[in-house]
Amino acid sequence: MSTPVKAPAGQQPADSASRRAIWLSIAALAMTFMLPLAGLVMALFALMAGVRALPLLKSEGKPTGVAVGGITVSSLALALSAGATAMQLYLADEYSAYTECMKGAGTVASQGECFAEFKEAAQRKLPADVLQMLGTMQP
Repeated sequence: MSTPVKAPAGQQPADSASRRAIWLSIAALAMTFMLPLAGLVMALFALMAGVRALPLLKSEGKPTGVAVGGITVSSLALALSAGATAMQLYLADEYSAYTECMKGAGTVASQGECFAEFKEAAQRKLPADVLQMLGTMQP
């Protein structure tokens, strides 16, 4: 009876590395829509996991589709989260004013006024082509 061969310390099997890459990339994409900065960090980790899984899969002669999928999804999450984080930082003052306005808004009508003020402030700060790309801004 032969004994199973263990991977050297610090190395992971190729299959688990590719699965880790795809799950991290899916989590990064989900985090992008909730907390863009956290999605940005997680997308970087997912991208690194996918890139590290590729040579492991190739050396074992296994298909690289899952790792490539992880790299693709994490790259998408990275682009989206970087854009969303940049937009949040660029509109930080306007968003802060909106948040303060919403704290004092006791009615639906006053909440609508807060959003209208935020929308006008964002329109003054953003170029017209960005506004067209974003479409109509909704709360």
